[in-house]
Amino acid sequence: MIWLRSALGVAAAIAVTSAMDAYGLAEYSALPLFPLMALFWVLDRSSRRAIGFAAGRPRDYLLAVLYPIVVLGIIAAVAFAAGAAGPSHAHWGRVWINVVVLTITTVLLAIVTEEGFFRGWLWASLTRAGLKPNGVLICTSLAFAAWHISSAALPGSQFRLPAPQVAVYVSNAAVIGAVWGLLREMSGSILVSSVSHGLWNGLAYEGFGEGAKLGALGIGNATLFGPEVGYLGLLLDLLVLVALWQLRRRVRRPS
Repeated sequence: MIWLRSALGVAAAIAVTSAMDAYGLAEYSALPLFPLMALFWVLDRSSRRAIGFAAGRPRDYLLAVLYPIVVLGIIAAVAFAAGAAGPSHAHWGRVWINVVVLTITTVLLAIVTEEGFFRGWLWASLTRAGLKPNGVLICTSLAFAAWHISSAALPGSQFRLPAPQVAVYVSNAAVIGAVWGLLREMSGSILVSSVSHGLWNGLAYEGFGEGAKLGALGIGNATLFGPEVGYLGLLLDLLVLVALWQLRRRVRRPS
């Protein structure tokens, strides 16, 4: 029964989001994850701690913050070195305000939408169903990636990508989801993964842009330098995933 609810929950999330993306509502398509999370949480009767509503430790938040800063910082540095950046048009005071606002907004929303659904309810549901930690990490990451397909591929979505970038974007969504999954697992907290998620969105979308919108750094070669749709971003995220996988072996999850 738990397996069936897990599958139904993910299918419902993908279906609702796909419908919203198709009608040009991709900007709001994460919001239905909140009632879905709440509904299936009640049906599963999972505890607050099982969902991941726990404080986390300072070192957990340090890792959560370092991940987007290091990866996005390296991409920006390489783009500047290659002459692919042109940030002269940016009003940096406004840019940093936007980064702070977007980061805080994303953190608060992610707790009850993307993080709360995929690395909260779904994580707890699959664990309760008897899936091993590696299986939980893989399944939640793949579900997270599948949920992102419609925003990148459907004709009606304002975030639709060129066909060659869709595969990179979806692959990177799975890798980034696994990174946040490891942060959630090692800390026992979706607050930790939400902080990382929020800072990633704030820095990536303001600095590098989103969809056809150019970011403050003026980097136009998204195929190479896009944090989510570029090859360099995918490579760096994979390296972080491997590093966290090794660290996970030595870090005991808090009880």
